[in-house]
Amino acid sequence: MRRTLFEPEHEQFRDSFRRFLDKEVVPHHLDWERAGIVPRELFTAAGAHGFLGISLPEEFGGGGVDDFRFNYVMHEEVQAAGVNASGLGLHLHNDTTLAYLQQLATPEQARRWFPGLISGDIITAIAMTEPGTGSDLAAVRTAAVRDGDHYVVNGSKTFITNGINADLVIVVVSTAPAAGARGLSLLAVERDTPGFDRGRNLEKIGTHAQDTAELFFNDARVPVENLLGEEGKAFGYLARNLAQERLSIATIAVAAGRAALEQTLSYVRERTAFGKPIGSFQNTRFVLAQLASELHVAQTFVDAAVVAHLDGELTAEEAAMAKLWCTDLQVRVMDECLQLHGGYGYMTEYPIARAFVDARVQRIYGGTNEIMKEIIGRSLGL
Repeated sequence: MRRTLFEPEHEQFRDSFRRFLDKEVVPHHLDWERAGIVPRELFTAAGAHGFLGISLPEEFGGGGVDDFRFNYVMHEEVQAAGVNASGLGLHLHNDTTLAYLQQLATPEQARRWFPGLISGDIITAIAMTEPGTGSDLAAVRTAAVRDGDHYVVNGSKTFITNGINADLVIVVVSTAPAAGARGLSLLAVERDTPGFDRGRNLEKIGTHAQDTAELFFNDARVPVENLLGEEGKAFGYLARNLAQERLSIATIAVAAGRAALEQTLSYVRERTAFGKPIGSFQNTRFVLAQLASELHVAQTFVDAAVVAHLDGELTAEEAAMAKLWCTDLQVRVMDECLQLHGGYGYMTEYPIARAFVDARVQRIYGGTNEIMKEIIGRSLGL
């Protein structure tokens, strides 16, 4: 079936972004994987080409177009180029952190931060997860106590994407511990905040160029003017914005699966065994036929979910379904495609090997898939 999601302007944007990846990312991403981080200049290059802050107002230099389809295009092209682990972190910056800032920033905060968010001079992160809490946001222990014109923050966060490079971190804190989830607030913590320190750039099995860090707050003094939204309202803000984050993960999952399928189709046409292409074997055809069918169904569902999101109608349960189904499928696609590559699939010089390990985290972050099942199950009245 013909896809009808994108308009001509999205395809023009796709061509521009593809050229950017070919020039600025593809030639370097293996070096960045070895380094475990990307240079900050990559973000400013993305900003200079108009790929950051598309949804932010034009008065600050943004695109002024709140259209998730542009984000979706970037996800598809990153996967098609085989540079998911490049460390550019566009999905976090554009899809996640900017959503909170766009919705919650005061006019003064917007003037202070939006130009840098758009230019790439301000790299963002969001810090939810703590050691020992995982997906349980109600168990957040990082505390923020009001002291005059500042909050004094104590605690730690872990598994924070962009944690090393970030200049502005949205931190989930407890401003009223006795209130549990109703006592959570959001603070925007800037790089040079006294008492704010970064730990290790964590070593992961995949997405090696994406810096992932531990963050520590030891009597960190954060100005009250850096509060996002209202005190005690963070749980509601998180619930509202996690739907887009999970939709973003689902779009990446399907795009990654499609890219792996295309790579594998090319490989099985060229690779021979017993005197003929392995693509001619019935098992190969059946495996790839199954994957192609499942990816087509997932693509159709995700496209519909994006339309619902654009119309403001995507529910938290539907976003959870998309994230659950598509990331489970992504992992399975990578496993089957790697198997069809044989021993070469186990070699990191082959894109499928890197895609295999990069895929695994998709079932974990943004809320584990077990949490997605819990959200869906509750919506069924269970």
